[in-house]
Amino acid sequence: MCGGKAKLSAQQAAEPLSLTEFLHRLPRGTLAVEKVMLNQNIFSTLIVRWVAVPSLAMFLSAVPARAQNNPSNYTFLVASGFLCDPGDSATCPAVVKSANGDFYQMSGAGTFNTQSKSVTATGTYTYESSSGTVLETGVWIASELMRFDSYGIAPGALLNGRRAFGSSQLGPKGLPMSSGPMPTGGLAVFRIRLLPMSGTSKTAVLQANCALGKVPAEREIEGIRLSFERNGTAFAQEAGGRVMFLMMRPEVSAPVKTPQQEAAPDSAEPQTNR
Repeated sequence: MCGGKAKLSAQQAAEPLSLTEFLHRLPRGTLAVEKVMLNQNIFSTLIVRWVAVPSLAMFLSAVPARAQNNPSNYTFLVASGFLCDPGDSATCPAVVKSANGDFYQMSGAGTFNTQSKSVTATGTYTYESSSGTVLETGVWIASELMRFDSYGIAPGALLNGRRAFGSSQLGPKGLPMSSGPMPTGGLAVFRIRLLPMSGTSKTAVLQANCALGKVPAEREIEGIRLSFERNGTAFAQEAGGRVMFLMMRPEVSAPVKTPQQEAAPDSAEPQTNR
């Protein structure tokens, strides 16, 4: 032990970890780790509480402040947050099926930058057989933005029966304002790592498609697709789930007046003859 951190051998560092093994190697004392290790049967609930929900809150509050002056920054949601409708199971989670009927259910949120190709995103997933048997459950973490193809902005998307994001985006005449997050359609392709509760981690390519803006004919169905790099298994049939990208547009601030400009109205008053 050095500085409270465990040293791993080169072989250990290179081995893929399951989420359980990952948690065992973490220092004890954190609430999330202790409770997960105490009862693995409530794993999914704990992950949603301690990983997905705090991450979503962080992405939707702190990130816009950092991205105000960079239109290359995006926040995105995959079947989570205000995209979910309690009365409509087709909105969340996002579901994608393979040719044999097995399917993944996924939710998450994150941010990315189209110039630097950086991404910070996390979420949860469940892998089930065609009969509905749960085969695997865990968390996913994005490691790379491979590409983002924008379909253009869709200013009215947040008003079509969905809860508004952040502060009001409407001007005096009900028109979208130029500042603040702007709903944008597009296709984002991420390289992600899936950490299951048991077993080894896997690397996959996640496609998230938001059907807003000028959508190509071949991508009119909103949702996700998933393919695994090692064995080539593909889940390419979207079966539900909403996706949205929010372009973080620069904030517009009022120009600062100089003392001379502030005094100008007084000096412009008509003079009276005495």
